[in-house]
Amino acid sequence: MTQADPDTRPQRQRGRQYSAFQLRMDTWNELQVRTSWLREVTRAGQDAGEPRRLVAESLEVLASLEPYWAFPGPARMDELTRLFEGGSTGELADRVATISRLLIGDAYRDRGGAVFDEPGRDPRRNGQDVDPRAQVRGRPYFEVLFVDGADAYDHDSLRDGLAACRRDADEFVYDVLTVPSAQNAIIAALFNPTIQAVFLRYNFAFNTQNNHPALRRYLDALAAENMPTSYGLDRSLHLARVLKKLRPELDLYLVTDTPLDSVAGNVGNAFRRTFYRLEQYMEQHLSILRGVRERYETPFFDALRKYAAKPTGVFHALPIARGKSMTTSHWAKDFHEFYGSNLFMAETSATSGGLDSLLQPRGPIRKAQEAAARAFGARQTFFVTNGTSTANKIVQQALVRPGDIVLVDRDCHKSHHYAFVLAGAHPVYLDSYPLQKYTMYGAVQLEEIEKQLLALKDAGKLDRVRMLVLTNCTFDGLTYDPVRVMRRILAIKPDMIFLWDEAWFGYARFSPTLRRRTAMDAAATLRKLYRSSEYRIAYANRKDGDEPMADPTEVRVRVYATQSTHKTLTSLRQGSMIHVYDEDFEQRASAALLEALMTHTSTSPNYQIIASLDAGRRQVELEGYELVEKTIDLAMTLRKRVNEHPDISRFFRVLRPADMIPSELRPSGLEFYYHPEQGWGKMDAAWREDEFTLDPTRVTLEVGATGIDGDTLRHMLMDRYDIQINKTSRNTALFMPNIGSTRGDVAYLIETLADICRRVEDNLSTESAAGLNLHTQKVDSLLEGPPLPNFSHFHQAFRDGDGSTPEGDLRRAFFLAYDADNTEWVKLDRDLLKQIRDGREFVSAAFVTPYPPGFPILVPGQVFSAEIIAYLLALDVKEIHGYHSTYGLRVFEEHALRT
Repeated sequence: MTQADPDTRPQRQRGRQYSAFQLRMDTWNELQVRTSWLREVTRAGQDAGEPRRLVAESLEVLASLEPYWAFPGPARMDELTRLFEGGSTGELADRVATISRLLIGDAYRDRGGAVFDEPGRDPRRNGQDVDPRAQVRGRPYFEVLFVDGADAYDHDSLRDGLAACRRDADEFVYDVLTVPSAQNAIIAALFNPTIQAVFLRYNFAFNTQNNHPALRRYLDALAAENMPTSYGLDRSLHLARVLKKLRPELDLYLVTDTPLDSVAGNVGNAFRRTFYRLEQYMEQHLSILRGVRERYETPFFDALRKYAAKPTGVFHALPIARGKSMTTSHWAKDFHEFYGSNLFMAETSATSGGLDSLLQPRGPIRKAQEAAARAFGARQTFFVTNGTSTANKIVQQALVRPGDIVLVDRDCHKSHHYAFVLAGAHPVYLDSYPLQKYTMYGAVQLEEIEKQLLALKDAGKLDRVRMLVLTNCTFDGLTYDPVRVMRRILAIKPDMIFLWDEAWFGYARFSPTLRRRTAMDAAATLRKLYRSSEYRIAYANRKDGDEPMADPTEVRVRVYATQSTHKTLTSLRQGSMIHVYDEDFEQRASAALLEALMTHTSTSPNYQIIASLDAGRRQVELEGYELVEKTIDLAMTLRKRVNEHPDISRFFRVLRPADMIPSELRPSGLEFYYHPEQGWGKMDAAWREDEFTLDPTRVTLEVGATGIDGDTLRHMLMDRYDIQINKTSRNTALFMPNIGSTRGDVAYLIETLADICRRVEDNLSTESAAGLNLHTQKVDSLLEGPPLPNFSHFHQAFRDGDGSTPEGDLRRAFFLAYDADNTEWVKLDRDLLKQIRDGREFVSAAFVTPYPPGFPILVPGQVFSAEIIAYLLALDVKEIHGYHSTYGLRVFEEHALRT
C-alpha cells in the first residue's frame, strides 16, 4: 500500500458512531490498519508523512478514551507512544495488532486484563515461575474503579498492593483503574461496563480535563442529576448517590481518613463498607470479591446442578428423568443426542434433595426470587413458568374482585381481556391515539385516562375503580412516563393499583436512560417523594390552580409489573417474572397472590425454565448494562445504515419519534435518533420530559414504497433469507435487536434489505407501463391504509345502572355466548355495513382479533360500529381470530340481550 493508492487508505468519518464504546473499537481497528500501512511505507523507503499523521491522530483519540479502562492500561499506552516517537514502526504495528486482537471479542478478559504480562511487569509470584494467564483462564474478569486525587506513585502502589492479594482460590479476576475527579468517575462508570465496584478515596477533584466530544453525553447525564460541587466527604456522598442512580448494581466503597465520629452513621446506605486509609489491601480485596460473588451466585441453578450430579434412583414420575427412557430406547435416542445429557440429568419432579417448590418456595427458589427482586428494583419478585399471559392473569385474579372497574388500554395483550373474564372485572377501554398512516395505534394519553377516571368519580363509582392497566412499552416501542401517570392518577384516587405490562421491556432496568420509565423505578421514586418532608410541605401550601397532588397521609404506592424475561433477556421460552412494589402487599395482597399462583401454576413446573430465570438474573446484574448499551448501539447503527444506503433509503424509511409521537406530546422537540445530515439526536432530554418516548431498540421500517405489504415481507425474510421478525402492519415491519444480536446480524440484515431493493428495482425496470401503474396503485394503497376505529361501547345489557359510564360486564357477555341458542352468525360484507348505518344493532359474542394489529377489535358484549366493520372489510390480512371464513362473525340473538 502506498500514498498513490488513495482508495485503499483507511478512512473514517469522525463522529459517526453513536457510542464512545464503538468509537474506541473502531479507532483500535483503524490504528491497526494505519500502523501496518506506516510499516509498509517505511520499509519501502517511501514518504511516511501521511500515515504518520493518521497514526498520530488515532493515538490522540485513544489518549482521551483509554484512561477509563484498565486494559490495555497506561503502561501499554505509554509503550505505543514511545515506539511511535522512536520510529519503531514494525514493533509498533505488532503491539497494536496484539492489543486489537485481544480487544475484539473481549479475549483480554480471559487473560486477566493488563495486570499480567504487561511491559515491565515481573510474571513471577511468591518467588515461583508461573504462567499467570493459565491460572486465570475461565474465571470471570471485571474492573474496579478508584476515584482518587492521589499522584501516579500512589496509583501504582494501590494497583500492586491489590494484585499481591490475589490467590489461586479466587473465583474472579479483576484489574484496577484510577481517575482523578467526579466527572471522570461518571464517564468511567458509563463508558466502561466492565466496572463492577467503585472506591471513592480522599479529596478528588470535581471537573475533568478531558473534553473529547464522544464523552459529552456521559457528562450530560451527570448534569441532569444536579450534583453539587461540594468537597470532601459530602462530595463522596453525592457522587455515590449519582453512581447508584446511574448503575444501581455497582458495589460502592468509601475510603477515608476522616475521623470516625464524622463518618459513622452519616454515609447512608449507598456504601457497602467504609475503609480507612491505613487498612490493609487484603480487606479491600476480599470485599470486592464478596460483593461480586453475591451477584454471581445462582441459588436454584447451583442447586439443580448439584442435584443432577447425584446418582439417583427414580421410582416416581418422569421416566425421562436422567434420560433413562431414551438411552435404553431403540427409537428415541436421537432426541437425547439432540439436546444432550445435562438437560435430562436435571429433569425431575422432586422438590426435596436440595431443590424447592415453586408453589411454596422456602429454599433455593425463594433465594433466587429474592435475588431477582434486588436486580430489578422490586420489593418482591415471583417466577412464572408459563409466560406473561399467565402472569397477567395471576396479578389480576389476586387484586381484582368481581364487579371492580379496571381502566385498561384498549390495545393491550389479549391475556388481559381473558383475565377480566376470569376475575369478573368490568373494564373501561381507553383509546390510544391512532397512527393512521402506519395502521397502528400509539398509546393512551394521560388526559384520556384522567377524563375517564373523573367521569367515574362524578358518577359516584370511584370506590369501585380498582386498577389501571397499561402496556409499557408497547410492541412498537412507545413508552409512558410512569411517574407522571401515577402521580396524576393518585391525586384523584390515592389507593389506585397499577399493573404495568412490561412484557417487552424487561431490559430497560439496566439502562440509566430507559430505567426511569420502568414501573419499579417509578414506584421507588414515588414512595420516596410521598414520604419526604418537602412533599408534605408543598401539599400543605398548595394553591388553587396548582397541579393536583395526592394527600401524603392517604396515598399508597401499589405497583406491579409483569415481564416476559424470555422475550428480551436470557431465559428459556415462557420464563416470566412478576415484580411487586406494593406498600400494602403483606396486609392486603400476599395471601390472594399466593392463591392466584396456586390457581395458574402447574404442580410440575419446568425446572430448566426456573434455572434459566436464575442464570438470566445473574447475567443482567453483572453485564446487563453492557448488553443493553450494545443493543441500543446496534439499533442506532441499523438506523444509520438504512438512512444512508442509497438503495435501501429509496424503498425503506426508518420511522422517527416525530412519526410516532405527536409534537404536543414531545415537548423536548426530539424528532429523530439519526439524521444523515444532522447526525445523532439527543434522546436523554426526551426521556426526562416527554409524555411518550420511542424505545431506541425498536426500529420500525416503512415498507410500502416497495409495493410489498408487511406480512408478505415477513414471510419473504424468513423463507428466503432466514431472518425472523414478528410484528408487521400493512406498511411497516418492526426489527428488534436484542442482547443476543451481533454486528454481523445487523450487517446481514442490511445486505438483505439491499438485495430486496435491488430485486424491486430490477422488476420495475422491466415492467410495462401498465405494470408500473399497478405498482404505483399498490404503493398508494399501502401508504394510505384504512381508518383505525376506536372502541365503540358495551351494549346496555352489559352495562351498569343507567349506562352513564362506559364500563361493561365482560364476564357475563363471555359466558352468555356459551349457550349456542343465544348467538347467531352474520356475514362480514357490505350488507352488514349498510344495516349498521341504517340503524340496526349487532352485538359481538366473541373476541375478534386481526393479526396485525394483534389485539381484539371486538370483545363480547361490544356493539358493532360502522367504523369497526369498515376497518375489518378494508383489511387484507390473512389471520383474524374470532372470524369464520364461511359463517362470518358471531353475534348475540336479540332475545339473549333482553334477559
